[in-house]
This record gives sequence, C-alpha cells and structure tokens, in this order.
Amino acid sequence: MTETSPGRADYAALTKSVAALTEGEDDIVALMATLACELHHADSRFDWTGFYRVVAPGLLKIGPYQGGHGCLVIPFERGVCGAAARTGEVQIVDDVDAFPGHIACASSTRSEIVLPVWDATGALIAVLDIDSDQPAAFDAADAEALTAILAATFAHS
Repeated sequence: MTETSPGRADYAALTKSVAALTEGEDDIVALMATLACELHHADSRFDWTGFYRVVAPGLLKIGPYQGGHGCLVIPFERGVCGAAARTGEVQIVDDVDAFPGHIACASSTRSEIVLPVWDATGALIAVLDIDSDQPAAFDAADAEALTAILAATFAHS
C-alpha cells in the first residue's frame, strides 16, 4: 500500500516500525503490548486495539491493549473475537449490532476487525481485536496488512 487515506495507517511504514521495535524480542506479552500501542496510534479509525490471549481450550482472556476497558474473558462460542478464534479466520464486521452474539464491551463500537494470531508452530495464541467508532471502518486491505504484521511479529522461528 503506497498511498493512504487521511487518518488511515501507512501499513508499509508501520510494518518497518514494528519490525524495528520488536527485533530480537521473543516475549509474547512484550510483543503484544508494543504492537497494540503502535497500531492504536497509527490509525484514527482504531478506537480500541488489543489482544485476547488463548489461556485454555476454548477460552480467551484479555491481554495488552490500548483504549477503554475491554471484556476480561471471552469464550470461543461468543462474539466476534470468539468467532475468529473458533474458525481461525479474520472477522470483518461492518455493523456490530447486526452480528449475532456480539459482546458489547464498549457502547461506542460500531465496527470491528478481529484477526487470529499464530505462533511459529501454527498454534493459535491470541486474537487481535480492533474496534472502531465508525461503521464499516475495515476492509480486505486492512486484513491483509494486519495479517502480514502479525505473522512477521509472532510466527517467525
């Protein structure tokens, strides 16, 4: 992505910045905290940016994030984060009120993107949840760029 719209992340620059900040780091929580901060401040659409860690079979628990309070625990069976963890697929939701079983952690959330986070062995370790106070804020270009950043950060060997 060479050009960005006003307020949208410059994913090429963000990829370089994240790589420089996380080089040589292998602590998962440190990586999550750094990535949540960098992403959150890179794009005006991002109202809440954070990770839900896989802590037990079928269970996510809040990890590092930026923004208001998040939900503490999310079962794989509930919400957009649960759907991403359960299916292993990116979830782009243009209108959270229309998503069956959406968990309203913040009343300001209008749309959301949630991406599975894999480690180098291919194990699901978390999901990255980004909420926006704008409807239909996310698209396939966001999914592609964020997936690449997550793979470079967490799935390297």
